[in-house]
Amino acid sequence: MNMDITAIVAIICSIGFIPLIIFLVHRHRERKALIEKGLSAGLLNSAKIGRTQESLKYGILLVGLAVGILIGNILTEYTRMGEEVSYFSMIFLFGGLGLLAFYSLAKKDKE
Repeated sequence: MNMDITAIVAIICSIGFIPLIIFLVHRHRERKALIEKGLSAGLLNSAKIGRTQESLKYGILLVGLAVGILIGNILTEYTRMGEEVSYFSMIFLFGGLGLLAFYSLAKKDKE
């Protein structure tokens, strides 16, 4: 059975949309409670990594995912590996490698 990659991506995006909405609603409630108590909502940002590092993390992750999709396509075309296996394994592999690369860069920057 040969599934269309568009259907797989649509299902993954649909499933990922629900936690995003929950996160945004929860963050809004936290900020609203802080403001009602007279505190600054900036207290929530102090424990997080800086905006530049956050952007770098997501940028490296997305580049890793794109490379994973590309390599998955190459594996599908030139080997007998199944389409689903090649795409998903490469997406997770290169996405994880991207996060590891960010971790090593952030660790170097911290020192």
